[in-house]
Amino acid sequence: MFGSIRRIGLKHLIWFAPLIVNAIKAQTPAVRNIVLVHGAWADGSGWKGVYDLLVKDGYHVSIVQEPETSFHEDIEATKRVLAQQDGMCILVAHSYGGAVITEAGNDRSVAELVYIAAHMPDAGENESDDGKRFPSDLSKSAAIKKTADGFTYLDPEQFHQYFAADLSAEQAAFMARSQVPTFAENFKAVITTAAWRSRPSWMLVAGADRTINPDLERWYAKRAHSHMVEVPGASHAVYISHPKEVAALIEEAASMLDRKSRGSAPRDKR
Repeated sequence: MFGSIRRIGLKHLIWFAPLIVNAIKAQTPAVRNIVLVHGAWADGSGWKGVYDLLVKDGYHVSIVQEPETSFHEDIEATKRVLAQQDGMCILVAHSYGGAVITEAGNDRSVAELVYIAAHMPDAGENESDDGKRFPSDLSKSAAIKKTADGFTYLDPEQFHQYFAADLSAEQAAFMARSQVPTFAENFKAVITTAAWRSRPSWMLVAGADRTINPDLERWYAKRAHSHMVEVPGASHAVYISHPKEVAALIEEAASMLDRKSRGSAPRDKR
């Protein structure tokens, strides 16, 4: 009798096994690796809130600390982190980091690109010239300073109003005093191959951005046929002030990949 019970149990286990495996797969993101790239006058610590939310939801998150000493070196720093990923990843960037991932995102490990209040140049373009399409409040000001050796930084006294208006004065002051100077020529670096031409892309528009004009962010998204969301009233530091919205967009991008056939090749969006 016990042998019959064991045989019946084994039969049902074998029958249910594929269903159990499929259920587990359904709960596991097809792409679980997220790589975050910061922008100019900042470092990777600003991603802490987004990082915590993504890790809590089961993602493997890496943060690039690009040196901002040259565009080439920033791309290489990003590629080093991409090379450490176990499988495909979603590459995310803020601000100037958008230009970095537009070039570095051509790496085979990158499945999707997510731009957070970021530049999104095309091949043959640079973010400095693109910014002239829709000038920002910052570009019209005298807040961008330059060192004797060619590095830019934001006037600490004006950092709050132009970069992080929706953060506390205390937090903005710390960011201003700990900002990473960015080599001026980085903003004029010309893109050779725009990764968003061959990969799905997403754009989060910061509705009250004074560093990059929100109209430019919207224009970038429309040109690239990106999935676009907007956070009304958000400053350029939206990735710090609104981590839930930023993390939700990244996870939405991951979910879309889950729904697509992982065997299909990226399409050129020319």
